[in-house]
Amino acid sequence: MQLESQGTSLLLGCLYHLFFQMIYIILFIVYAEKVKKLRMLGLLLAVFVLFAIVVAGSLQMMDHMMRWIFVGSLSGASLVSMFASPLFIINLVIRTKSVEFMPFYLSLSTFLMSSCFFLYGLFNYDPFIYVPNGMGTILGIIQLVLYFYYSNRSREDSREPLIVSYG
Repeated sequence: MQLESQGTSLLLGCLYHLFFQMIYIILFIVYAEKVKKLRMLGLLLAVFVLFAIVVAGSLQMMDHMMRWIFVGSLSGASLVSMFASPLFIINLVIRTKSVEFMPFYLSLSTFLMSSCFFLYGLFNYDPFIYVPNGMGTILGIIQLVLYFYYSNRSREDSREPLIVSYG
């Protein structure tokens, strides 16, 4: 629990990330098609409602250690799901032998961000930070290895259509 003495730096790091994430979401919503825009606004509203529920629920817990475990477990689970979500495309990348559907910069930024937070959590002895980010570092390495392996192959020769037309 040494993290509390350095809570300011963690808060600033999270606010920095929140700022850029909100810019990304706003740009996506502004330039999205109308149907996607409405869907994303609904999902964004659902995320804010869920966040408010978690904050209100955790503030009701009087035991500080229980609150720390509750919020840390939820955060860890959401981080692991975030890091693992690009891996669902692996089957498509292997099947098509093309990295067309797996952006390099997303894989690189996932690896770099998770590595930095893994080291931060390790140095502060906080398993709720270093465990999910350690998993994210490993998953980021897997994505990068996969990217470099399949990016060297010919894109035109190995490209397979996503939808097969029988017409």
